[in-house]
Amino acid sequence: MVKAGVSKRFMYVNRRAPHGTIYALECLELVLVTAAFDQDLCLAFMDDGVFQLKKNQDPAAIGAKNFSLTYRALDDYDVEKIYVERESLEARGLTEADLVIPVTLVSSGELSEIMHAQDLVISA
Repeated sequence: MVKAGVSKRFMYVNRRAPHGTIYALECLELVLVTAAFDQDLCLAFMDDGVFQLKKNQDPAAIGAKNFSLTYRALDDYDVEKIYVERESLEARGLTEADLVIPVTLVSSGELSEIMHAQDLVISA
């Protein structure tokens, strides 16, 4: 449990595609709740998780809603440390211009170092 006035470093790692399971949306909601309590947090997107940030998603054919624009609310919660693993993005044919929000592209090695600096890493 985090005591009042004590800030922990939290990292939420998004590895799954945005639709077909509840993991991506639930993780986003958890990030927004954590940010509301002024915790030091960051997000990382790797593997198929990079698709969560892709512009112009249209999941209506599978009966899902597009929640990718909700990531824009992160700025309102002062969540500024958003990392995308460069190798995952490139392997899926995406570029930084394909994403709905500004991110920091990092190599897998850099992302590993950032993860090791956190107090708690939650993977979804």
